[in-house]
Amino acid sequence: MSEIEIKKRVMMESALGLVCTRSFPAIVGTADMMLKSAGVILVGYEKIGSGYCTAIVRGKTADVRLAVEEGAKTAEQFGQLISKMVLPRPLPNLEAIFPIGTHLIEEAQEQRGYSRLSNQSLGLLETRGFPAMVGASDAMLKAADIQLAGYETIGDGLCTAIVRGTVANVAVAVEVGMYEAERIGEFSAVMVIPRPLEDLEHTLPVAEYWLEKPDPLPLLMPKSDRQKQRETLALPELEKMPLRLKKREEIEEFLE
Repeated sequence: MSEIEIKKRVMMESALGLVCTRSFPAIVGTADMMLKSAGVILVGYEKIGSGYCTAIVRGKTADVRLAVEEGAKTAEQFGQLISKMVLPRPLPNLEAIFPIGTHLIEEAQEQRGYSRLSNQSLGLLETRGFPAMVGASDAMLKAADIQLAGYETIGDGLCTAIVRGTVANVAVAVEVGMYEAERIGEFSAVMVIPRPLEDLEHTLPVAEYWLEKPDPLPLLMPKSDRQKQRETLALPELEKMPLRLKKREEIEEFLE
C-alpha cells in the first residue's frame, strides 16, 4: 500500500470533533480537557466573530466522541457551551474547503507529551475592550514573575491576554489582572492551565524573545575590501585627528 493510500485510509478512519464556546479562555480550557481525556489531536481554533470560538480535534471516532463529551462538560461548567458535534469519516472535499487540518495527519502518529514549557502554567485573562486588557497585562507583569506571550481577539470586543509562568505566579497574576480589568473596563473570563500539552502549545503564541537564536557569525571580508572600507572611512576619521599627527604610521595607528 502506497504512502498516499495509507494517508487516505487514516483520513477515512478518523473523525472530527467540534466544540463551540463564546470565550477564548473557555475554548482553551475546553481544548485542554479534550486533549487530556482521549487520544486526539488538536487541529486548532476557528474564530468567526462575536466571540464565537470552536476547538477542532481529530482522531479515532471513539476517542473523538469521548473528547467532545468531556470538552462539552467543561464548557458547560464555564457556562459557555454553544454547540458540539462529532463528524465521522469526513470526506477529503470537506477538509479541503474548511481549514480543519489535513496537514496534521502525519502528526497523528507521533507521540504527544508535555511541552518544553511544561514546567510553566498558562494563564488567560479575557476582557471586553482593548484598554482593559492592556491595563490588566501591565498589572499582571508587575504583580508576579510571569511573561506575556501574546493576545487574542475574537470579536464582540473580547480580548485575551496570554501569560506564562509557574502555577503560583500565574494564579497571583490573573487575580491582580481581574481587579485591574474591572477597574478600567469590563472583565469577561479567566483560565489557568497548570501543565499544557504540546498540542495545546502549538495553537497558542509564544513570545519571539523566548526562542533561542544563534549568535550571528562575524562577517569575514576579503583583505582588498577591508582596505577599501578603510579608505572610505579615512577622511571622516582623519578630521578628528589632532593636527600634530603627520606621519603615515601615526595615521595608520590612529585608524586601527
